[in-house]
Amino acid sequence: MIVILSGQLLTIMDIFIINVSIPSIQRDLHASNGEMQLMIASYLIGFASFLITGGRMGDMFGRKNIFMIGLIFFMLSSAACGISSGSALLVISRFVQGISAALMSPQVLSMIQILFSGHEERSKAMGWYGITIGAGTILGQFLGGYFSSMTFMEESWRLIFLINVPICLLALLFSRKILAESKISDGKNTFDFFGVTVLAAGLFGFTYALTMSEHGIQPVNILFIVLSISVLIYFIKNQKMRLQNRKSYLMDFSLFGYKNFNLGILAVSFFFIMLDSYFYILSLFFQDGLQIGSMAAGEIIVFQGLGFILASLFSAKLILRYGKVFLVTGLSLIMAVLILQIFLFDKETPFFVLCLLLFFHGIGVGSIIPSLANIALSGLPQKLAGNASGVYNTFQQTAAIMGIIVVGSIFYYFLGTKPSPKDYHHAFSIAVAVNIFCLIIVLYSIMKVPEYILPTRKDLNSH
Repeated sequence: MIVILSGQLLTIMDIFIINVSIPSIQRDLHASNGEMQLMIASYLIGFASFLITGGRMGDMFGRKNIFMIGLIFFMLSSAACGISSGSALLVISRFVQGISAALMSPQVLSMIQILFSGHEERSKAMGWYGITIGAGTILGQFLGGYFSSMTFMEESWRLIFLINVPICLLALLFSRKILAESKISDGKNTFDFFGVTVLAAGLFGFTYALTMSEHGIQPVNILFIVLSISVLIYFIKNQKMRLQNRKSYLMDFSLFGYKNFNLGILAVSFFFIMLDSYFYILSLFFQDGLQIGSMAAGEIIVFQGLGFILASLFSAKLILRYGKVFLVTGLSLIMAVLILQIFLFDKETPFFVLCLLLFFHGIGVGSIIPSLANIALSGLPQKLAGNASGVYNTFQQTAAIMGIIVVGSIFYYFLGTKPSPKDYHHAFSIAVAVNIFCLIIVLYSIMKVPEYILPTRKDLNSH
């Protein structure tokens, strides 16, 4: 579990490590707001575009093999990020880094689903999965602020990428020695490279067009979106035809015949629209609106990660005891904290209040995330494990992109061109209101989940 989760740690850490470093990178590379959004989104675009491919490759070619290949390319692309001389090169390197993460991440969930088949033991494994996400969040936010504030070297933010190199080397060493190979043979020896190309083109075009729409939808953006949606529709039809003709395929659409999978996908999508956009606007609000330094901002956001880890440690036991009630309580806590932040976050807010509110936000998030994957993947046959993990993560990361782009654009729109501290607070409040609406949809999805997907220990014993 430790070796497998190292890949997930790197994946999550590099989603968040850039957030606190945004002002430093933007200043040193003379990047625009749109370029900074693309710099963050490019990692998620590469990640989302190839997650289904990564899951399918793990099924066919071995999860250990694909996991290690992902680690190698993640290490090389991280080094490229660290030595980038301009925003364009950094965007490209982040995109490759995202693709590398897409090879690693599906193998983590696939192995958990296969190794832990019982509801109780899978809930515990998902708790550790949640702890890893929390640890990645903490390390990302803290290291981003810490490295960006260093004074012994110019452009010290480059260390946020270079730190990945020794971590990848250690993970590769232990992966080679400890991990056992795992794959599923379905009698199809060929890989659907055409499907990979079509899906990646559709997802890339769609997310790229949205990212470039920060300052308003232009005709070229509309054209990109229409073409991308057309490509994705063609991909769906092509995959269904290949399944009917018993040819090699990339995505098995029988997944969407499971109610719990559909509800899990809906819940995780809107939850990550909220979560990733929240961290994006929070970092900007803290540093540019409240004039909090990057190191102090990182320290405050670390408390969110501490709450996340604490909740993840106990979430497995509490979900087994209280079921849906525990998840509803967690969502209610997040919404309450967001409302308090609208009224309490300003330049006069004491440091400990900022930390406390972020801590409780983290407790709410940590109580939800492990169960979202459990909801979506429970009850699926093993042959769908890799495909389901890839699809789940694809929706999760595409939602994260949508959150950064859509909610980020709303934030910039209400901020204006010459913002005052009052404008920052107003823009932050509007963006947080959008986040609360997303959480209401998550709450609706969880309430619709069948009881047998989230049974309490009492239900299991009586059964």
